[in-house]
Amino acid sequence: MSIDILTFGCRLNAFESEVMRGHAEAANLTDTVIVNTCAVTAEAERQARQAVRRAHRANPGADIIVTGCAAQIDPDSWRSIAGVTRVIGNVEKLTQAAWTATEPVLVADIMQVRQTAAHLIDGFGSRSRAFIEVQQGCDHRCTFCIIPYGRGPSRSIPMGAIAAQIRTLVANGYREIVLTGVDLTSYGADLPGTPKLGHLVRRLLAAIPDLPRLRLSSIDPAEIDDDLWHVIEHEPRLMPHLHLSVQAGSDMILKRMKRRHLRHHVIEATSRARALRPGIAFGADLIAGFPTEDETMFNDSLRLIDEAGLDYLHVFPYSARKGTPAARIPALPMAERRARAARLRQAGERRAAARFKSMIGSTITALAESPSNGHSETFAPVRFATNAVPGSLVTGRVTGADATSITLETA
Repeated sequence: MSIDILTFGCRLNAFESEVMRGHAEAANLTDTVIVNTCAVTAEAERQARQAVRRAHRANPGADIIVTGCAAQIDPDSWRSIAGVTRVIGNVEKLTQAAWTATEPVLVADIMQVRQTAAHLIDGFGSRSRAFIEVQQGCDHRCTFCIIPYGRGPSRSIPMGAIAAQIRTLVANGYREIVLTGVDLTSYGADLPGTPKLGHLVRRLLAAIPDLPRLRLSSIDPAEIDDDLWHVIEHEPRLMPHLHLSVQAGSDMILKRMKRRHLRHHVIEATSRARALRPGIAFGADLIAGFPTEDETMFNDSLRLIDEAGLDYLHVFPYSARKGTPAARIPALPMAERRARAARLRQAGERRAAARFKSMIGSTITALAESPSNGHSETFAPVRFATNAVPGSLVTGRVTGADATSITLETA
């Protein structure tokens, strides 16, 4: 074994893992496991700790380097796990110097960081789509969220550096690019002229005509700027799929979370997007069982799925994060949180199945991620009736659907 990277959490982590792979290879590391952790929930941390212990059991002689948000927030607890040789912070992990250093714990105060350097990568191994960092950190303080303390303040990558990265990936055969960030709709506030996310998207699509598909990761439903609305309506290369950071459907819970939107903002955003781009699909993050959530408040979230037309859900039972305001509020019983999460998932599965069924007979283009599977423009999971070339764009007719995917046949 030479270098094995285990990535947990968000798409930004996926991008950063590829940056780290390049640095580790340049440092000639061998027999090394890099664990890129997530801190968004206790379960995410538990899975990463399990992975560290499994890696140590499987290869006791390997160096295990732990990094990512959980390591940034609590480095000493990770260093104390058997087999862990080094802990590297979220800023340091993206520098070449960190991978030739020897300190057992190399983690600086991320809250003092004010800039983010661009990082050029050639590809994502066998991945068919590429994730590109355009923004880091978050200046907001949602009461449930520990991530700002793992990522630091909001900071943006200049447009020129982003465009150069995308051009490299397109030249290397990538047909779909996903713009990622911790708080994507805050893009540009720290740059000269304070450009917004929509301006970035317009400029990228104009500057890189060879890019077939551009997609956005999670965005705030109340912070879609005018340029982004324009691109949603007029630019077919921006995929008709938006993932919204919703979290709850009750105004009271949203206020207690200190979110930037209310219930009506979600409904207004999805309604406007559908009017501009018929057929557009929506994903959403939802938290079940936030402290003080009663059955009426939960039902507001349940009803929002249909009222806003949310097709693809990422549902999490509320997870108390030490150091956040919400962690000081008495939590609901875990059994209740999990039961509510299951009800939300069931509602999302019902909507997704209905969307897949409605696509039968339509002609779509899917990005092939393996010979047998891919995703459509609206991010519907696709099964190919005949094998496709991974990384290619396949156009065909939808001939079948089940609860989890659609079937695509080519002429």
